[in-house]
Amino acid sequence: MSNSGALRNQIGNRNFLAPVGFKFSLSKFPKVAFFSNTARIPDITLGTAIQSTYLKDIDVPGEKLTYGELNVRFLVDENLENYMKIHNWLTGLGFPESGQDFIDKTTNEDGIRDLKEQFSDGSLHILNSNFNDIAVVKFRDLFPIYLTSLEFDATESDINYFTADVTFKYTIYDILSPSGTPLWILNKFRRCGSVMQPLILIIYIMSH
Repeated sequence: MSNSGALRNQIGNRNFLAPVGFKFSLSKFPKVAFFSNTARIPDITLGTAIQSTYLKDIDVPGEKLTYGELNVRFLVDENLENYMKIHNWLTGLGFPESGQDFIDKTTNEDGIRDLKEQFSDGSLHILNSNFNDIAVVKFRDLFPIYLTSLEFDATESDINYFTADVTFKYTIYDILSPSGTPLWILNKFRRCGSVMQPLILIIYIMSH
């Protein structure tokens, strides 16, 4: 192996990703803070197909990806603002109070009807040990399907702050760099030599 190949194969970052470094935001509510204390990148499942042979059936990669739900737990602010934003979004989708209520929830800020207003993009920012963004998981077309209740208890002697769990469905998600470049592009950059790097950039730009 050449010296350049050996250098490329060395571990460049010996720090490990910690589960406490993240933050969550919704583009639908840019001014609302979601003090998230748990979130996860959803699972992905690839279906399989069966290829029949003379001796036995063989599993081969299928053509359909199934994405798991996005679950987020957040601290409820004292004014219930973040909780009620999700609550009203969910009830407006499932049981609007009137036809006008549905129209209001599907009208953008410019007064134009747009059914995409039912959805929102969301971002899960992954932070490194210095609490700087290293990746952004970008979710497209999120909408809530579940929100936990809030249980009040006057017998509690300790002060415990409310948390709420919300479950979202979505179309797809992408894992991007903070600049918006897909991480697979950056990983190929790190692994390939300087000769191939411009070619990878050209292929990516032409495909987008």
